[in-house]
Amino acid sequence: KELTSKKRDEFEDILEERRLSSDLRYAMKCYTPVIYKGLSPCKPNAIKSAVLQSEQVQYVIKQLAKEMGESPDIIQEEATEILDEMGHSMQLGAVRFFAFTLSKIFKRLFQRVCVNEEGMQRLQHAIQEHPVVLLPSHRSYVDFLMLSYLLYTYDLALPVIAAGIFLGMKIVGELLRRAGAFFMRRSFGGNRLYWAVFAEYVKTMLRSGYAPIEFFLEGTRSRTAKTLTPKFGLLSIVMEPFFKCEVFDTYLVPISISYERILEESLYAYELLGVPKPKESTSGLLKARRILSDNFGTIHIYVGQPVSLRTLASGRINRCPYNLVPRHLPQKPSEDIQEFVSDVAYKMELLQIENMVLSPWVLAAAVLLQNLPAMDFELLIEKTLWLKGLTQTCGGFIEWPDNLCAKKAVVSGLTLHSNIARLVDGHVVLNDKGVEDGAVGEIVFKRALAILMCATYRNQLLNVFVRPSLVAVALQMTRSFRKEEVYSCFSFLRDVFSDEFIFFPGISLKDFEEGCFLLTKCDAIQTSQQEIYPTDKGSVIVSFLSAMFRPFVEGYQLIFRYLLKETKEAFTEKQFIPGVRNFVFQLLEKGVTQCYEALSSDMQKNALAALVQLGAVKKKKM
Repeated sequence: KELTSKKRDEFEDILEERRLSSDLRYAMKCYTPVIYKGLSPCKPNAIKSAVLQSEQVQYVIKQLAKEMGESPDIIQEEATEILDEMGHSMQLGAVRFFAFTLSKIFKRLFQRVCVNEEGMQRLQHAIQEHPVVLLPSHRSYVDFLMLSYLLYTYDLALPVIAAGIFLGMKIVGELLRRAGAFFMRRSFGGNRLYWAVFAEYVKTMLRSGYAPIEFFLEGTRSRTAKTLTPKFGLLSIVMEPFFKCEVFDTYLVPISISYERILEESLYAYELLGVPKPKESTSGLLKARRILSDNFGTIHIYVGQPVSLRTLASGRINRCPYNLVPRHLPQKPSEDIQEFVSDVAYKMELLQIENMVLSPWVLAAAVLLQNLPAMDFELLIEKTLWLKGLTQTCGGFIEWPDNLCAKKAVVSGLTLHSNIARLVDGHVVLNDKGVEDGAVGEIVFKRALAILMCATYRNQLLNVFVRPSLVAVALQMTRSFRKEEVYSCFSFLRDVFSDEFIFFPGISLKDFEEGCFLLTKCDAIQTSQQEIYPTDKGSVIVSFLSAMFRPFVEGYQLIFRYLLKETKEAFTEKQFIPGVRNFVFQLLEKGVTQCYEALSSDMQKNALAALVQLGAVKKKKM
């Protein structure tokens, strides 16, 4: 359990060389990527043909033709159209175009793009041995562009990437298709033909080892910088060839992408406050060029240890049932398989979280949010340095700029994030300019915007502290030293926040013990067989950790109050979000609460999901 003793890989800045040599020469370099040893070279169209002719797709076509009384040729034509809409058409020319263009863009946007070299070496070896699935965290549209750029830089096979259809961006969408993106509809419900074609397309690429397959377990970009609960559909598809003994093994590679400053930070805050997301369009992309004059600091990409699916399944999954039925017949996964897929998804996300890199600004933002409306600058530096030690003790992965004292590190963070916070007369305040002007509602909105943007960075720290913090909150809530009572409260909080934070299913006691262990390690508590005692020194730590999670506790309480007082017996999800937002808005205008984070639609959706899981609210299809 020595969490801080883990050796971290060294980082290399891949933009350093790009700043010293020609981008055109880089784009036109001799590109001979490392590929899977069992690969039979084939072109994108050959993959499409294999999918259409596969027993699985042909079986579904015949079944649908029989049920609908249609000719199989008509269904076959529909399947061909689905594949044309979906399939990638990777071309080296498009790859070289992106290599040149992204070099120019990344050098303008970022000071450094740092990657762990050892991770790239491990990935190079994995790609040659078995089919590989890349599972990056998802905080920005930059994620998938950056990963392809990285693999091109290191002469590795470019991934084929599962992407949502860019409906209003035909030109950009076509370019991405030629760079390896394949497109899936945002939802395809009970469309059996679409599901069969999509699943077979992914499995055909995986079985052949055509290229690493890349997708986001979270399904969409996290607007809060907290990891979203995983989606299981695609993961289940890429595991199936192993379950059916069509491949010997599959490597799953968790990748953590950490942004010192997120490109979409202000857009996310507006979205969380109910302002509609701008439609994706080519013209909108061109208008966004103004961000090229801005500075977004450093990106850290940590390529994790490849995880063998064969090893994970060993002794747990019996693959025989799959081989008792013809492979082309659709099979509903057993409960054991579904539970295994869920466990692997959570394991991958926890590995992503473990290797997320924290900047000094993340620490400063966490301290600042507990000391609003203004905090003495020198005290902020002192507290940030204190929090740095606490974070490292709890296993946090902090990348502190070389030889930079705490004062310069905090100043550097404030400079980079001048749109969020600023220094005024020796005090640090949120940059909610104009907050004194205008109507009360406008003041609340501007303040909420600044707080949610700042919270995006504090949230990155919550993953490190979620278990000890929930123990700290439980200690304060129960006002008891009895371990049994504290654990009962911890377990309840863990269930309530199960959509807010990532917990491995079914190990509540283990999480509680880890939280207690870390608090003991920080000298915040002492434990015996039956009791937990806060130490004299520990009251500061327990208070800080509780305060860091207070917005979630208070936010959920406000949402529950709304449901008890304001709602009718039945309501729709579309009514719920604006309803709770208006309720909290009014409380903020009256000064009854200061919990601006309760305005976040992310928190509102998570709270409702928690109530459904706990059985307090029943969900019905209308």
